[in-house]
Amino acid sequence: MAQPKHTAHPLEDNSPNAGRAASVLLLAGAGLGGLVVIGALALWFHYGSQVFFEMIRTGLAACF
Repeated sequence: MAQPKHTAHPLEDNSPNAGRAASVLLLAGAGLGGLVVIGALALWFHYGSQVFFEMIRTGLAACF
């Protein structure tokens, strides 16, 4: 039976773009979260708190 080859040292990525993908995803997620918060605040100011909470409750009830 063949044995798997194991390297003595794992490969490391020392390129300048090594952590760039993670930071781009984190930044995109933070931007999307910020847009959701801004949208929620815009709906709150436009419709008022009572209508805002009623819309959220009705939306959640429709999902479940």
